[in-house]
Amino acid sequence: MATWAYLSFQDSASPLMEQLIFFHDHIMIVLILIITFVAYMMYSLMYNSFINRYMLENQPIEIIWTSIPAIILIFIALPSLRLLYLLDEVNNPSLTLKTIGHQWYWSYEYSDFMSIEFDSYMIPNNEMEQASFRLLDVDNRTILPLNTQTRVLITAADVIHSWTLPSLGVKADAIPGRLNQTSFLINRPGLFYGQCSEICGANHSFMPIVVESISVNAFLNWVSLSMNDNN
Repeated sequence: MATWAYLSFQDSASPLMEQLIFFHDHIMIVLILIITFVAYMMYSLMYNSFINRYMLENQPIEIIWTSIPAIILIFIALPSLRLLYLLDEVNNPSLTLKTIGHQWYWSYEYSDFMSIEFDSYMIPNNEMEQASFRLLDVDNRTILPLNTQTRVLITAADVIHSWTLPSLGVKADAIPGRLNQTSFLINRPGLFYGQCSEICGANHSFMPIVVESISVNAFLNWVSLSMNDNN
C-alpha cells in the first residue's frame, strides 16, 4: 500500500464523507500551500534591508497583507459552515438505529422493529479467525441497508463514549442522560470499522464498531430472521 494511504482519510462510503475529503484535498491543502509560500516570502524579505525599509511605510502593501488573509478565511468559512450544517441535518430517515455505549462495549436497538437488540463485544485474540482484524472485529456486527437514509440515536449508560466511523464521516459523543443524533447514507456495500474515540476508561481501546452494509432485500431477510430468533 502506498505511503500516502496511511496519511490520508479512509475511502469514503457516504456522500457526506466525499464532501469532507474534497474540502480537505482541494481547499485546505491548496490554502496551506499558498499560506506557506507567502510566509516564506515574508520571512525572506525580513533579511533584505532595502525591501524591509521600503515595507515599513507602504500603505498598499499593508492593505494587501490585511485583505488577503480575510479572503482566505472566507474561502475556508463558506464550505466548512455548509458541511457543519449537513453534518447535523437529519433528512427524513427511513431507518433508526439506537446505539448505547457501555464500559466497554456497544449495544444496539433497531427502533423500527420489535425485539431486535443486541450487544457488540470485541473478539478476544484467542478467539479470532485468521482473516479477522485485531482490536477491530466484533462478535455482532451492526447490519444496515444500502442507499437508505439512516438516523443514529447515540447515548451512554455510564461514562462519555464516542461513536466514530471515519469512512462514513460520523463522530458523535455518547453522553449519559443525553440523546445525540446523527445521520448518514451508505452508498457502497462492505464492512466499515470504527472505534470509540473518547478516553472512557481502562479498556477504552477495546470497544470497536463494525457496520456491515448490505442490500435492502438482504437487510429485510436479516430483520425477519432476527425477529424470528428473538421470538
